[in-house]
Amino acid sequence: MPSDTMNAEVYLSQLARRGVEYVFANPGTDFAPIIEALSRQSGGVKYPRFITAPHENLAMAMAYGYYRTTGKIAAVMVHVSVGTGNTVCGLMNAARDNVPILLAAGRTPLTETGHIASRDRQIHWGQECFDQGAMVREFVKWDYELRNGQPVDTVVDRALDIAMSEPRGPVYLTLPREVLADNGVRSNRPVQGLAVGVSPAEPARDKIDEAAKMIAGAKFPLIITSSAGLTVTGFHALSSLASKAVIPVVQQDAYTNNMPSGHEMNLGYEMSKGMMEKADVILVIDTKVPWSPQHMQPRSDAKVIHIAPDPLMSNLPFHGFKYDLAIAGSVPLALPPLEAAILKAQAGKDSAKTARKAEIAELRAAYLAAGAKALEAAKTRKPLLGLYVADCVNKLKAKDAIIISELGLPVRYLDLPEPNSFMGGTLAGGLGLGLGAALGAKLGAPNREVITSVGDGSYMFGNPLPYHFVQRAEKLPILTIVTNNLQWFAVNRSTLAVYPKGKASAANQMPLTSLDPSPAFEKMVETCGGFGAKVENPEDVTPALKKAFEAIRSGTPALLNIITEGR
Repeated sequence: MPSDTMNAEVYLSQLARRGVEYVFANPGTDFAPIIEALSRQSGGVKYPRFITAPHENLAMAMAYGYYRTTGKIAAVMVHVSVGTGNTVCGLMNAARDNVPILLAAGRTPLTETGHIASRDRQIHWGQECFDQGAMVREFVKWDYELRNGQPVDTVVDRALDIAMSEPRGPVYLTLPREVLADNGVRSNRPVQGLAVGVSPAEPARDKIDEAAKMIAGAKFPLIITSSAGLTVTGFHALSSLASKAVIPVVQQDAYTNNMPSGHEMNLGYEMSKGMMEKADVILVIDTKVPWSPQHMQPRSDAKVIHIAPDPLMSNLPFHGFKYDLAIAGSVPLALPPLEAAILKAQAGKDSAKTARKAEIAELRAAYLAAGAKALEAAKTRKPLLGLYVADCVNKLKAKDAIIISELGLPVRYLDLPEPNSFMGGTLAGGLGLGLGAALGAKLGAPNREVITSVGDGSYMFGNPLPYHFVQRAEKLPILTIVTNNLQWFAVNRSTLAVYPKGKASAANQMPLTSLDPSPAFEKMVETCGGFGAKVENPEDVTPALKKAFEAIRSGTPALLNIITEGR
């Protein structure tokens, strides 16, 4: 039904009514109705809070980090086609990691004359696309353009519901300037009591029982997961299952911390060939790439089970992992009944569990000893090693600190006892996530310390000046650690893996990998009122970290540019 409000006002109020608290925005000429709507806002009308992000990739990373910390969807709004283009890297990260984001973009005015919001600048011809949604369609669950006369609230509802239904992911909505400026159209649909998204599906109980029997009958079952601990419920459920059923866990390419780092069943963060050969039943929990087929495969007699909202990973073009049993459903809803079924099936097998527990203890002791040996050797190394920096951070950070690592500090050496304390690299590998994700995390958890550790290349990709600007403007004191090895180390490592004895391996300087001479990254934060320092010597790490923690605990952002070795 039409009203005397603009569609832009209906759009903003509906976002708020459905629980969207933040819009991370990079505005353009298409935003005129949005800006007018924000200016008209009266005391009785609730809108999401808009935060200006001076680059679209940063805005996407902020929405990513906010969701990962809170479980709540945020919106991003960008400028027509050109702004959309700058979101694609962040959109790929969100799509591959099942992070819901409502990405909205203005649409170049469709009309040349006849409307208050018709085209009035030359760029309005140059920025028009035949199909703007085609730019992002491969990486969103749904895309749509708001049309004249449609109930705006219904379109918003559909966008949010699709994004928040498992498997979750981003959606894309284009908003033409003329339509936003038109009289508002709202449906008669009541909002109160509406959930955002479809309720997560509980796995079929007969399949859970089948999986439990397979696991209980195994001599050495193994759990592989990258994201079972995305929710607090999942974190505690996995910890309980692994402990009570005596099943070791490898957190392959950890997307989050899935159990306490000191858990007795935690056997590390990288799948090994030896561990693969030992396992006769493997339970994969919501992990897109549980091992590298080029380097290892399960035993021919091993059984493999996969539990995930979409165990076929249908949004990936090719995925050749085969499972003996694939169970679709929510991980937090699957693990408690699976634990109960396994314990029931393990009745009378206490001696086997006791023997396996002793074997796991030996494996964990060896794992810890190897880490301690590497750490001891790192204490005097120059250039510094990231593992030593991680150990120094452990001694100073808050117990529940959130650490984001984008090619930064190695998760193996981080102390992570609490849930939702770690964000690792994304499956898509779109660089530039670590900085914006830290902003989103701090917005979502203002009372927790946030530490983001990024490589020098990742720092430059992350739009550092816009990042430090938002820190200052929004009063978000975050500790940024740049582990600076003066190179694209991932490119170096990949080349050596393919050509271990090639010409590049023997070159004094491998082509296309150098980032030397390195910028003075510590000066960047100073331009926005933060504390910065460069660290090169082992004995200087802890004093510099103490100053950095003092800064963020008093409300001042801090950055340490730590010169590290590429390993």
